[in-house]
Formats: sequence, structure tokens, C-alpha cells
Amino acid sequence: MESAIAKQDRIGARVPHEVYETLCRAAELSGATVNQFLVQAALKEAQAIIEREDVIRLSPRDWNWLLDLMENPSKPTARLKAAMKRYQKAKRDDAGTAFNWGP
Repeated sequence: MESAIAKQDRIGARVPHEVYETLCRAAELSGATVNQFLVQAALKEAQAIIEREDVIRLSPRDWNWLLDLMENPSKPTARLKAAMKRYQKAKRDDAGTAFNWGP
């Protein structure tokens, strides 16, 4: 039985010598190899960027406002009712076409 080997990819970068020396020093001080240091630092930054883009943060005031709106929604306006009718009609019209990609 073969053991499962995780697929690994290679990343390379050319940097000025001064940058390389700084990275080497930081890696040494943290007890990691330069590659480990680079991957850890890049991964940490990547995760922070992804979280910043994927997570919506609300203040307590805004959170309470949102909860209140969800628990006590306002009545649909005439424009919203018209938009809902147009949407339902478009869904019916597209139901028999090859472009019906929805659920």
C-alpha cells in the first residue's frame, strides 16, 4: 500500500542582496530556515488579506441595527413589488431555456 504524499509546489523569487540578508537574519532569529520564514510570513499575510475581504465586521451599534431590520423588516415599496414581479416573470420565461442555470 502506497503512503499518501501531499502535493507540494515551488515558489521562487529574486530579491536584492540587502533584502536577502534581512530575510536570512529574521529567519535565523526566529529559528527557521529562510524558506520556512518566507512561507510562514507570506501565509500569514495571505490569510489576513483573505479574511479582510471575506469577513464583514460590524460595530455593536450596526449589528443591533441589522438585527432589528431582520426581525422587523419594513413593508415592500411599490418599486420593490414591481421588481419582484419582473424577477418572477423572468424566472418563468427562462424556465424552459438552455440558459436556466439556477436551482
